[in-house]
Amino acid sequence: MISVKPLLIDNIPFTAIRVELPKTNLLVVSNEIGYIMCGALDVDLLNEKLADRNIIAARATGVRTIDQLLEAPLDKVTIGAKEKGWTEGMTGKEALLKIAD
Repeated sequence: MISVKPLLIDNIPFTAIRVELPKTNLLVVSNEIGYIMCGALDVDLLNEKLADRNIIAARATGVRTIDQLLEAPLDKVTIGAKEKGWTEGMTGKEALLKIAD
Protein backbone atom coordinates (compact mmCIF):
# COMPACT_ATOMS: atom_id res chain seq x y z
CA MET A 1 0.00 0.00 0.00
CA ILE A 2 1.12 3.54 -0.73
CA SER A 3 -0.10 6.53 1.24
CA VAL A 4 0.51 10.14 0.31
CA LYS A 5 -0.70 12.73 2.79
CA PRO A 6 -0.27 16.43 3.35
CA LEU A 7 1.75 17.22 6.46
CA LEU A 8 2.03 20.55 8.26
CA ILE A 9 5.22 21.25 10.19
CA ASP A 10 4.88 24.53 12.08
CA ASN A 11 2.07 25.41 9.64
CA ILE A 12 4.35 24.85 6.63
CA PRO A 13 3.11 22.30 4.06
CA PHE A 14 5.06 19.16 3.20
CA THR A 15 4.08 15.80 1.75
CA ALA A 16 4.44 12.56 3.72
CA ILE A 17 4.81 9.37 1.68
CA ARG A 18 4.78 5.83 3.06
CA VAL A 19 5.30 2.78 0.85
CA GLU A 20 4.63 -0.53 2.59
CA LEU A 21 6.90 -3.27 1.27
CA PRO A 22 7.56 -6.82 2.49
CA LYS A 23 9.46 -6.60 5.78
CA THR A 24 10.07 -2.83 5.49
CA ASN A 25 8.56 0.55 4.73
CA LEU A 26 9.89 3.43 2.67
CA LEU A 27 9.27 6.77 4.37
CA VAL A 28 9.70 10.20 2.80
CA VAL A 29 8.79 13.76 3.79
CA SER A 30 9.32 16.34 1.07
CA ASN A 31 8.52 19.67 -0.46
CA GLU A 32 9.52 21.09 -3.83
CA ILE A 33 13.04 21.86 -2.59
CA GLY A 34 14.21 18.70 -0.84
CA TYR A 35 13.39 15.68 1.27
CA ILE A 36 14.26 13.44 4.17
CA MET A 37 13.96 9.68 3.90
CA CYS A 38 14.43 6.47 5.82
CA GLY A 39 17.62 4.42 5.65
CA ALA A 40 16.85 3.18 2.12
CA LEU A 41 18.19 6.46 0.71
CA ASP A 42 21.59 6.06 -0.94
CA VAL A 43 23.18 9.42 -0.14
CA ASP A 44 26.51 8.38 -1.67
CA LEU A 45 24.78 7.76 -5.02
CA LEU A 46 23.21 11.21 -4.89
CA ASN A 47 26.53 12.85 -4.01
CA GLU A 48 28.65 10.93 -6.50
CA LYS A 49 26.66 9.78 -9.52
CA LEU A 50 24.04 12.55 -9.45
CA ALA A 51 26.21 15.39 -8.13
CA ASP A 52 25.27 17.66 -11.02
CA ARG A 53 21.67 17.69 -9.75
CA ASN A 54 22.65 19.15 -6.35
CA ILE A 55 19.90 17.16 -4.62
CA ILE A 56 18.85 18.37 -1.18
CA ALA A 57 18.21 15.23 0.83
CA ALA A 58 19.13 13.34 3.97
CA ARG A 59 18.41 10.04 5.64
CA ALA A 60 17.63 8.81 9.12
CA THR A 61 17.97 5.14 9.96
CA GLY A 62 16.01 2.94 12.34
CA VAL A 63 12.69 4.71 11.76
CA ARG A 64 9.36 2.99 11.17
CA THR A 65 6.90 5.89 11.03
CA ILE A 66 6.73 9.39 9.62
CA ASP A 67 6.73 10.80 13.17
CA GLN A 68 9.93 8.90 13.95
CA LEU A 69 11.49 10.17 10.72
CA LEU A 70 10.76 13.75 11.75
CA GLU A 71 12.23 13.31 15.23
CA ALA A 72 15.23 11.10 14.41
CA PRO A 73 18.70 12.54 13.97
CA LEU A 74 19.89 12.61 10.38
CA ASP A 75 22.85 10.30 9.87
CA LYS A 76 23.81 11.20 6.31
CA VAL A 77 23.24 14.43 4.37
CA THR A 78 23.86 15.30 0.73
CA ILE A 79 26.29 18.02 -0.29
CA GLY A 80 23.37 20.11 -1.56
CA ALA A 81 21.61 19.79 1.79
CA LYS A 82 24.74 20.90 3.64
CA GLU A 83 24.64 24.07 1.55
CA LYS A 84 21.17 24.69 3.02
CA GLY A 85 22.50 24.31 6.58
CA TRP A 86 21.61 20.66 7.15
CA THR A 87 24.00 18.67 9.33
CA GLU A 88 24.27 15.13 10.57
CA GLY A 89 22.66 14.92 14.00
CA MET A 90 19.92 17.51 13.46
CA THR A 91 16.38 16.16 13.42
CA GLY A 92 14.48 15.66 10.21
CA LYS A 93 12.01 18.34 11.31
CA GLU A 94 14.82 20.87 11.91
CA ALA A 95 16.23 20.16 8.46
CA LEU A 96 12.90 20.49 6.67
CA LEU A 97 12.18 23.82 8.33
CA LYS A 98 15.43 25.14 6.79
CA ILE A 99 13.96 24.62 3.30
CA ALA A 100 10.48 25.94 4.06
CA ASP A 101 9.15 28.37 1.49
